[in-house]
Amino acid sequence: MTVAYVGLGANLGDRDASIRRAAELVGARRVSTVRETEPWGYADQPRFLNAVAELETDEAPRALLDRLLEVERALGRTREGPRYGPRTIDLDLLLYGDLELDEPGLTVPHPRLHERLFVLEPLAELAPELVVPGRGPLKALLSRLQSA
Repeated sequence: MTVAYVGLGANLGDRDASIRRAAELVGARRVSTVRETEPWGYADQPRFLNAVAELETDEAPRALLDRLLEVERALGRTREGPRYGPRTIDLDLLLYGDLELDEPGLTVPHPRLHERLFVLEPLAELAPELVVPGRGPLKALLSRLQSA
């Protein structure tokens, strides 16, 4: 079994219910505190609720990503509109054990994980001693963003 971390975000509809249902559908064993955050990458939209889910999986990374995309579709996610635009649910595979992977459509760790407080803070709540493969200790990544 591999421990994986999934970012959960929503800014349309019943945001909290969408995040809770997504966590349930992906089989989360723990979920961070849900936080309200400013939009990232596209400012003209409602505020987000964000959290991180921890799960154990025996699925390969690609199979897990495919399942995350299925959950998004089941919860009403469409891929219309601008990149980083409004959405009912967004699930990002952040980490998959200590794996580093870069292939078409799948990069692990998530390529922008180290740039996003709305991911690093809830991740640190669940795994404060975590080392992000190829990036270093989570505490150091968090410290850099908090001091910027």
